[in-house]
Amino acid sequence: MFESMIAKLKANQKKLILTEGLDSRIIEAASRLHKEGILAPVLLGNPAEIAVAAEKCGCSIEGIEIIDPLNYAGIDAMVAEMVELRKGKMDELACREALSKANYFGTMLVKQGYAYGLLGGATYSTADTVRPALQLIKTRPGNKIVSSCFIMHRTTANGDEKYVMADCAINLFPTEDELVEIAVETARSAKAFSVEPKVAMLSYSTMGSGKGESVDKMRNATEKLKAMNLDFPVDGELQFDAAFSPEVAKIKCSTSLVAGQANTFIFPDINAGNIGYKIAQRLGGFEAIGPILQGLNAPINDLSRGCNAEEVYKMAIITTVLE
Repeated sequence: MFESMIAKLKANQKKLILTEGLDSRIIEAASRLHKEGILAPVLLGNPAEIAVAAEKCGCSIEGIEIIDPLNYAGIDAMVAEMVELRKGKMDELACREALSKANYFGTMLVKQGYAYGLLGGATYSTADTVRPALQLIKTRPGNKIVSSCFIMHRTTANGDEKYVMADCAINLFPTEDELVEIAVETARSAKAFSVEPKVAMLSYSTMGSGKGESVDKMRNATEKLKAMNLDFPVDGELQFDAAFSPEVAKIKCSTSLVAGQANTFIFPDINAGNIGYKIAQRLGGFEAIGPILQGLNAPINDLSRGCNAEEVYKMAIITTVLE
């Protein structure tokens, strides 16, 4: 799955900010990315402390750029730009204080065009990664929210098997309009990973078999999507078995262009999404790649605090290959 991404990145290396430069998992992943010539990692933190941490974990950081937010020559200009971006919500003192922290400092480096994207969250919470992005990078034109998806991947005898699931990490109880945006952004993400999206709006009901507020929400969101000029098929509301199984689809909704062949699944809320992707991960043997943040003006992604160096390595590749 990653071979084509790596080849693409090697042909056009980009800078990626890694906010937690002292973390051994980050250092190991950065060392590997640099050695393999995939991208140009930028570690944030005190250079001397990072050097000690790298020696402890047996990783070479020779040739890797390190920037210390507490000793940055361009900090005054960065503070001034952030004050302007926050438009009275944060004064100079508050901005300077925020920029002493790697999450805000790194996000501003992306905002200023110094780096292509940012990856954080090995020690920061999701909120601490997303908040600076919303405040400084902001959402892409036409988008109102940030959402997330997971790429579910496993290798079989027939090759790579990939599905996309959303939103499993950010939006707790998305509205109809938010579900429309999540579906569109998730289809966009699917294409970035060579999945030609067939989008199922999931529910405990299939085409009116059940009733309830959640059912209405998914049905209405589907109708709004169908009224748009989309370049991918979408249908709903669908139960997962009807969306996934051709045999069940023939019984429950034989005329659907999505049922029985869906590969991109939109959940009604974060409970269903989080449970769903973890069932696929643990019982189905799928690798869960993500959460991949969607809707921002620049590629910024959040790691799980339980991640390992291999997951950091893969998420760095994913973040840098996204457009």
